[in-house]
Amino acid sequence: MSETVKSIYFIFILLSVPLNLLAQNSNPKEHYTYQVREEHGDLNNDGKMDRITVKMDTVDKTRPLRLDIFLSQPNGKLALAVSSTKIIEPQYPVENQGKFNGYQIPDFSIEKGILKMRSEIEGGNITYDFKYNNGNFELIYVDKLTNNATKGYIDEKTVFTETKFDLVTGMRTETDEISGSAKALSVRKKRVLIRPLPKIQDFKFSDKKLY
Repeated sequence: MSETVKSIYFIFILLSVPLNLLAQNSNPKEHYTYQVREEHGDLNNDGKMDRITVKMDTVDKTRPLRLDIFLSQPNGKLALAVSSTKIIEPQYPVENQGKFNGYQIPDFSIEKGILKMRSEIEGGNITYDFKYNNGNFELIYVDKLTNNATKGYIDEKTVFTETKFDLVTGMRTETDEISGSAKALSVRKKRVLIRPLPKIQDFKFSDKKLY
């Protein structure tokens, strides 16, 4: 092989490597193949059924989850409007060193045009309401219920705290009560304005600490 041919062959190899890498990166293999949730309902108020799905990546050892929202189109088909891998915590987070996060995969429902996401949290649960507005799904309401039990079980002295946060008006109300009691122990109200309203595509599962 002549020196000229060798040089051309070497240059071709150098050029082909980054091109091959680029081709691989631009077409990542789909790993979110296991569907764990699916709901139907009218989200964009057009009288047609929309669809949401939650799928799990079965290849990644952390078992991340992806929420997809498909909206109906004038042609009768569904089109992907939102896709997020940040809104649901992986089942085996990296920081847990391979251990289960301890929570079930969130439940989703569509009620009167509102997309509801109910998640387990430490000592209770939290429900987020998202409403479609001008092309976005905005967080409009949060309902959180927790308790102060520390012994692993609930008894007659356990205090439950319910937090209702209307992000549209900015009114946040916390109510403490004991199960079975007709009177609340304490009620705290304050106004917290968040503008612009959080969008579902920007929402992270760790945001539960904000509400």
